[in-house]
Amino acid sequence: MKKVFSHSNESINYESLQNLEPVILPRPETDNGNSVLKALRERKTIREISEKKLPLMILSNLLWAACGVNRKNGPFGIQGRTAATASNSQEIDLYVSFQEGIYLYDAIKHQLLPVIAGDHRKLAIGQGQASFGDNAPVRFIYVADINKLVNTSGYQEPGLLDPEIQKSYYFVDTGIIAANVYLFAASQGLAAWFHNCNKKGLAAKLNLRADQRVLFGQTVGYPIKKQK
Repeated sequence: MKKVFSHSNESINYESLQNLEPVILPRPETDNGNSVLKALRERKTIREISEKKLPLMILSNLLWAACGVNRKNGPFGIQGRTAATASNSQEIDLYVSFQEGIYLYDAIKHQLLPVIAGDHRKLAIGQGQASFGDNAPVRFIYVADINKLVNTSGYQEPGLLDPEIQKSYYFVDTGIIAANVYLFAASQGLAAWFHNCNKKGLAAKLNLRADQRVLFGQTVGYPIKKQK
């Protein structure tokens, strides 16, 4: 399949989706952007998001900021990420829903792996919310992998088999990633919105295992400029 982008300023578009291919992302620009304090000042939820597609370089930076690898030697002999997780279990999988299809972010290789073709962005948002940013270019889907959490190389806590304790970890870990997304969006003048999603529909569409949990969605794109 032929990709229709050739450099980092182009958006992700494909001539055909008969056979989805991995998207190799450009190296993130880790020295780019505003200060953390300025990003915190600008951080806010923006639900009115345009359909303008994100350039590949912006997408690369966004994914890396969310939960990319920022050091080869992290805790417990595993690569470190930009987002902390319980015992560095890295149990939150980040799916990305575009108009073209849904991909899984492979942080180790910094690439997007195809999962399913087609526009499933409406599943990545809760009922009654789709009127906001309905055609936004990117929707994240946060999925907890309980197997990774229970079988972490880190601390084996006695209560880790308790579903309620598991929730306390993977909900917090998702929030940390979502906060990274908010800060990156604020630093780049993008809109971001953390929200509910169609958990049952996504679990079926993504063919998830019984020990995987769809948690939340997050929409990112350019804000719609309001008329003065």
